[in-house]
Amino acid sequence: MEQQTRAYLFAGATIFFWSTVASAFKLTLGYISFEELLFYSTLFSVVILGTIVAVSGRLAQIRHWPASEFARSALLGFLNPFLYYLVVLKAYSLLPAQEALTLNFIWPIVLVLFSIVILHQRITSKTLLAMVISFSGALVISTRGDVLGFRVTHPLGAGLALGSSAVWALYWVYGTKDTRDAISRLCMNFVFGFVFVAVYVLTFSIPSLVGAEGLMGSLYVGAFEMGITYVVWLYALRLSRTTAQVSNLIYLTPFLSLIVVHFAVGEQIFGSTLAGLVLIVSGIWLQHYGRRRSGLTPKD
Repeated sequence: MEQQTRAYLFAGATIFFWSTVASAFKLTLGYISFEELLFYSTLFSVVILGTIVAVSGRLAQIRHWPASEFARSALLGFLNPFLYYLVVLKAYSLLPAQEALTLNFIWPIVLVLFSIVILHQRITSKTLLAMVISFSGALVISTRGDVLGFRVTHPLGAGLALGSSAVWALYWVYGTKDTRDAISRLCMNFVFGFVFVAVYVLTFSIPSLVGAEGLMGSLYVGAFEMGITYVVWLYALRLSRTTAQVSNLIYLTPFLSLIVVHFAVGEQIFGSTLAGLVLIVSGIWLQHYGRRRSGLTPKD
């Protein structure tokens, strides 16, 4: 099989599973609290990633890391999985899945904003226009179309969903110069992240036994949102002739997610959700296109 074909197959599998995650979040939160989902899904992801690292012979590599690399993993693990999933799962517990997933998808534009502020990348008129378009989409979604009245349907939920995109973008900004093996560093980020999760859950909630539905949902999230799917996506990027050939496919994810949410969760998709998502993706596409045309380094 041609290498590029394999890359597309890996990318397709990743997009398929990521398209089901919003529904998995919402359905599982019907059985357990967001803290419990955070704890068990992160635990399962650590087991899965640790197994991959052990089987692939990467443990020896990790043992030779200097202390500074473990400190880097602790910082990144605090951002993701701990802080990111803490915020995003709380948002899903408050909002319809369709609104949480579409508001969260604004992260590529937030990434550009952070790159300008933190990495001092040049800002262009296309960048500003892209931001306006995407954030307008977020406004349409969070007000359910009542833009002129500026009446946000659920301020805390919308704020958390948008905040999760900021945490995710920050995670990518600080990880952009990390040259360690991608799978090894991902595993260690999750190991440290789980420590933060465990401390948080034991401090702010009462541990309890969860039923089979909650555990199965957590296992699905741990495997196909946090664990295996990240590794498959990395292989897709590695096999592809250019990262753009597979990374552009990620724009399909939120639209496919809405279809799954409609049929799996039973949500009637709002016109404002679809319109807002189109605006968000249009802004992201404009920024992505403008960056390539201007010669700026893409962050695929």
